[in-house]
Amino acid sequence: MKQITAIVRPEKLEAVRQALDTAGAPGIMITEIEGHGKQKGIEQQWRGEKFRMELLPKMKIEVVVEDSSVNKIIQTIMKEAKTGEIGDGKIFVSTVENVIRIRSGEEGSKAI
Repeated sequence: MKQITAIVRPEKLEAVRQALDTAGAPGIMITEIEGHGKQKGIEQQWRGEKFRMELLPKMKIEVVVEDSSVNKIIQTIMKEAKTGEIGDGKIFVSTVENVIRIRSGEEGSKAI
C-alpha cells in the first residue's frame, strides 16, 4: 500500500477531488496548509504598497491506495492540478506498512 500526498493550489482542490472520486480513490483526507517552495513566496501590491507573502495557501490531499493504483492516482492528480505555472505543487509517495479500521479491526487492503 502507498500513501500519496499532494500539495495543490486551493482553486484546484474541487477538480482534483472530483477526479479522484471518478478514478476510484477509496478515501481522501484534505487539510488547508500554508507554505512555500523554491520561489520563497510572492510579492504583491495592495493600494500602492508592495508586500511579500512568504507563506502561500495550499491544500494537502492524502490518499492511501493499493500499489496497483498508484500510477493512475498520480496521473489523475497531475492532470487536474497542473496549470504550468510556478506553485502548482508536489506529489509525495510513501509506503504504508499497515492500515487498521478502528470500527471492525480489519487490516491491510480490507481496511482501505
